[in-house]
Amino acid sequence: MDIVFIEDLRIETVIGIYDWERKIRQVVALDLEMAFDNTRPAASDHIDDTLNYKAVSKRLIGFVESSTCELVETLAERCAAIVRNEFGVSWVRLKLSKPGAVRGARAVGVCIERGDKPG
Repeated sequence: MDIVFIEDLRIETVIGIYDWERKIRQVVALDLEMAFDNTRPAASDHIDDTLNYKAVSKRLIGFVESSTCELVETLAERCAAIVRNEFGVSWVRLKLSKPGAVRGARAVGVCIERGDKPG
């Protein structure tokens, strides 16, 4: 199994359960691992044969920036669904972090896996 990854994709959004959080934009960071067979793009050397990480990133940036989820769990589920449904990814591991949300911790968040991990 091959993995295409996106690491530390930082996006500003409205997220949180507290009134003050609903009035500001906060940074969330996404780390993704996506199952993809890279033999075809390696042979063709053509971008159209790849899981285009720039296209995935742009789609997630647009979605997250306009999102107003309260929970990181909800935002993570929706991002994973976009990757699987719109980009044909059979398995994704997505870590969504909220840097600085808890004093003393660099970040908090969730890590989810969706789909069947090949191999």
